Amino acid sequence: MNLFDQISEDIKKAMLAREKVRLEALRGVKKEFLEAKTAKGANGELSDEMATKILVKMVKQRKESAKIYEENNRPELAENELAEAAVIEEYLPKQLSEEELENELKKIIAEVGAEGPKDMGKVMGIATKQLAGRAEGKVISAKVKQLLG
Repeated sequence: MNLFDQISEDIKKAMLAREKVRLEALRGVKKEFLEAKTAKGANGELSDEMATKILVKMVKQRKESAKIYEENNRPELAENELAEAAVIEEYLPKQLSEEELENELKKIIAEVGAEGPKDMGKVMGIATKQLAGRAEGKVISAKVKQLLG
């Protein structure tokens, strides 16, 4: 079962269980998936890779919104955004531990033959593709800087 079908099934389960936050989050995900499927140039299909990119983007948006709500003294709204982000994160691949991330990045650095900070762009290009959904871009970037620095 692909991610799109999984989300559709889980929407039904959330409706039956009357889980409001989960239902809202999953409906938002399904909306994004449908938009991606019907976007100009799309062939009506949604690969799990593309779906994962959408999920990562949605989690990031929710977390940024929560931060803004916190700054504006609206904790109840921030709480809702974080709850939705948690629901969406359930559909992402397992996040890499710091040690696993470092090992993956060392392999990529060796593949590319990167020797210093000037090669960061080469490493980041490959790393962000290979590790999409399994680690945040900021975390990857910081670790690459540390390894090349």
